[in-house]
Amino acid sequence: MNNHNGTRIAIAGAAGRMGRRLVALAVESEHYDLVSALEAANHPDAGKDAGDLAGVGVQGVEISHELTEKVDVLIDFSTPAATMEWLETCRARNLGIVIGTTGLSPAQTSAVSEAAKTIPVIHTANYSVGVNMLLTVVGQVAKILGDDYDIEISETHHRFKKDAPSGTALALAKAICDGLGKDPAATLVYGREGHCPRQEGEIGLHALRVGDTVGDHTIHFGNLGETVTIGHCAHTRDTFARGALRAAAWLAGKPAGLYSMKDVLGL
Repeated sequence: MNNHNGTRIAIAGAAGRMGRRLVALAVESEHYDLVSALEAANHPDAGKDAGDLAGVGVQGVEISHELTEKVDVLIDFSTPAATMEWLETCRARNLGIVIGTTGLSPAQTSAVSEAAKTIPVIHTANYSVGVNMLLTVVGQVAKILGDDYDIEISETHHRFKKDAPSGTALALAKAICDGLGKDPAATLVYGREGHCPRQEGEIGLHALRVGDTVGDHTIHFGNLGETVTIGHCAHTRDTFARGALRAAAWLAGKPAGLYSMKDVLGL
């Protein structure tokens, strides 16, 4: 185990694609102590060394279903059902949690908000610094351009992603709707098929699933004379992992509340 006397973290979903990168980057950094690596009770990698699994050598931290160590913050990139379990673990231990799991239902999202009344929680659609900058400005762009511009959002992710559209695409759509003073439920159209001429004021969301694409998001604003295109392309999962680790260090010792990456970054 690394002994840097940094933020003591547990990582839930530690054997997954994001989890392994979180483990590797935490081990390589001088600012974090990886003290617990968590997975489902029947996970095939249970009992394996988390560092070895992540390609950074044996760290003396086994993949387990039990959080037995004392930690400052739990970082969770697992599944919606597992996130609800880890959320309860954190509530029981008065422990902060950084949630990166996507695809939470409205009821599960409400449970996160409820937990934030008693523990510090960071729940955000995307832990990339660049994406959070984009989320900050896209509503302003929409407001400046106004209703004369058609708006379309496209997102591309790897073939293994379970939810569509991505949480980030939905967050971008919400930021745009906030900027325009519109209700997302009455504005968003998910893909198109058949005879479906574009309706005035609608915002289209389109999801592509291609190979090993980490994450691309593009917003098109167009009228009959021009198109403005802004977007973000993630080249590696480390973009999100580094952001989540940064969020964990920021969250340690914070009072109960629901925070976002905008709070972490001071946006």
